Amino acid sequence: MSRRPPEPVEVVQKRRDAALNALVQGVPYIQFLGIRFDRRGDELTAILPFQDKLIGNPMLPALHGGVTAAFLEVTAIIVLSWIINWERMENGERAVDHWDPSHLPKMPKTIDFSVDYLRSGLPRDAFARARVNRSGRRYASVFVEAWQDRRERPFAQGTGHFLMPAGGDG
Repeated sequence: MSRRPPEPVEVVQKRRDAALNALVQGVPYIQFLGIRFDRRGDELTAILPFQDKLIGNPMLPALHGGVTAAFLEVTAIIVLSWIINWERMENGERAVDHWDPSHLPKMPKTIDFSVDYLRSGLPRDAFARARVNRSGRRYASVFVEAWQDRRERPFAQGTGHFLMPAGGDG
């Protein structure tokens, strides 16, 4: 059995970035909120650039609670989807080369999602990272936190439980 030679690093990075872009572009609500993802290796950081339309209480002003919850949930789902498919990408499975917003792997479905609002989200960019606590064939549990100026001072955090795609094939 012959092994194919390793791909150049630039090719691998380009494929990873294209796969992440396809996941993000495939969810219209992500586009509406303007959420982006910064990838460093297998770690993703979600970025919610500030926009006036995200303000819920103009008297404070503070980010709308629904925007905060959506930001946390979207981060959890994209990170979970990314982790499900990371190993497939690293094993050289070429299916990711054909991902586009209309042809994506199945995404995890939210069972429940709870949010702790720790303080008001201010009118500035926000960031979030998710940690998968458990991921099995049928179920996953994800913790996510969002911050603005200092990561050690989150303004919101959430825990979600997700139904994994059938067959665990992401």
